[in-house]
Amino acid sequence: MSNPSFAKTKWHGWQPAPSGQLQTPQGGLPTRPTGRRLSSPYLARGARWLAGWLAVSAAAWGAETAAERGKRVVYEGLAALGGDAFARMNDRVESGRAYSFYRSQISGLSIATIYTRYLAPTPGAPAVREREAFGLHEDSAVLLTETGAWEVTFRGARPFDDKRYATYQDSTLRNVLYILRQRLKEPGLEFYWRGADFFENRPVEMVDITDARNETVTVYFDQLTKLPTRQTFRRRNEEFKDFDTEVTLFGLYRDVGGGVKWPCNIRRERNGEKIFEMFSDDVKINRNLKDNLFELPGNIKVLQKGK
Repeated sequence: MSNPSFAKTKWHGWQPAPSGQLQTPQGGLPTRPTGRRLSSPYLARGARWLAGWLAVSAAAWGAETAAERGKRVVYEGLAALGGDAFARMNDRVESGRAYSFYRSQISGLSIATIYTRYLAPTPGAPAVREREAFGLHEDSAVLLTETGAWEVTFRGARPFDDKRYATYQDSTLRNVLYILRQRLKEPGLEFYWRGADFFENRPVEMVDITDARNETVTVYFDQLTKLPTRQTFRRRNEEFKDFDTEVTLFGLYRDVGGGVKWPCNIRRERNGEKIFEMFSDDVKINRNLKDNLFELPGNIKVLQKGK
C-alpha cells in the first residue's frame, strides 16, 4: 500500500504524529528478530575472544594517539566503501520500501525512490540535493536543496519552516556517509578514537567526528569489514529544554557499481524508539540525473510556509 502523505515521514527531524495520522516522524521499519539468547558458555567464549583481541591489538594501538587512531579508522571506512570511487560518486537513486513509526509501531508504508546529487563541498553547509518521491507514480515528494526545502503534493509546494530546515541541515552534516563523501577535507574536522567494543555480536571501533561548529557524531565501524554500522549524536530540544538522542543503523551493504558499497537497510531511532526504516531493493549510482529533478515546476503553486 502507499500513501501520498508519507512524503512527510522521512527522517529530517520531523516529529511523529499520533497513530493513524501519517505525518511527521523521521521514518521507520520493523525490527529484525533478536533470535535466541546466548547461553553462558557462548557469552564466556565471546568475552574471552574480546579480551584476547584487545590484548593482541593493544600494542599496535598504543603506538598511536587517539586522534591518529580515529583518523585511521575513518579512512579505513572510506576505503571499505569504495575509496576514490565512493568519493567520486556524483549521484544516486535508491528505490524500495519506506516505513514510518509512531511509538515504535508501524504508522505508514510507501514505495519510495530517493534521488541524490552531490555538489561541490561547502564547509559547514550541506552541498547536496535530494528528491524523496513516494508512491508508485511518485505522486508526492520532498525536495531538499542547499537553499531550501519543500513538501510537494497535488495542492502545491509547501516550504519547510526554519526549524525543520535547520534540523535537516544538521542531520545531513552529521551523517557519516555524507561526511565520508563530502567533508573529510573540511577545515576544522577532528577525529577521536573512543575505544573498541561489541555491537550486535561483532567487534567495533568507536570514533567521535567533530567539526568546526563543535558538533559531534559518534560512529561505530565494524572491525572486520571496516564499514560504518551505527552512528549516534545528541541534538538540543528547545521545546523541552533537554536533548534528543538520534541513532542511525546501517546494514545490508551491497556493491552498487564500480566497487562502491551502499547500505540497503537504513533505520533511524530517536530517544530509543524507531521512527523510520528503508529497505532498498535497487541502488544505482552515477546516473547523470537531470536538473529538473531537483527544481520546483515553474507553474506550481507555492503555499504558505509550514508550521
